[in-house]
Amino acid sequence: MKKVYVYLAEGFEEIEAVTVVDTLRRAEIDARMISITGKKNVTGAHGIVVSADEIFENADNMGQDMIVLPGGMPGTRYLGEHNGLRKIIMDFAEKGKPIAAICAAPSILGKLGLLDKKEAVCYPGFEETLKGAVIGKNIVSHGSNFITSKGPGTAIYFALYLVEILRDKKTAEELREGMIVQG
Repeated sequence: MKKVYVYLAEGFEEIEAVTVVDTLRRAEIDARMISITGKKNVTGAHGIVVSADEIFENADNMGQDMIVLPGGMPGTRYLGEHNGLRKIIMDFAEKGKPIAAICAAPSILGKLGLLDKKEAVCYPGFEETLKGAVIGKNIVSHGSNFITSKGPGTAIYFALYLVEILRDKKTAEELREGMIVQG
């Protein structure tokens, strides 16, 4: 079974994190929320408290098949400032393993210099942080091993695309139909 870690920091965008975790779990993908705060309960940008599955220090942070970075502020900034998470991102990038980021979170990848000449999208207004990227036109973009998306309203499409990558198109399509997501 594929394993995905969705990293949470105080001020994360709730829709983006929970939609991804919920959709991946429906596809029988082991999706886990990992708190970088040192505690399991993490408060999102809109005051919703989510209980993470594990805290960063206790997680097997190299045992997952994909990492997901939700946006939101100041959550994106905190994710980008976390030394341990930055090391994991750089290791994944070096190995060509999939890294998914949505909303403001693709800025983390841009600031690390990982998007040069790769297609990416982000929340409108953050494009300048995608250093060297080719700005895509769609709501979900897949450039090399980086999957990016624009924001809260695109979270379900982003999550279904991740299912397609981690499982297959048939599973993603069945979920889309069952969840009544417009094509």
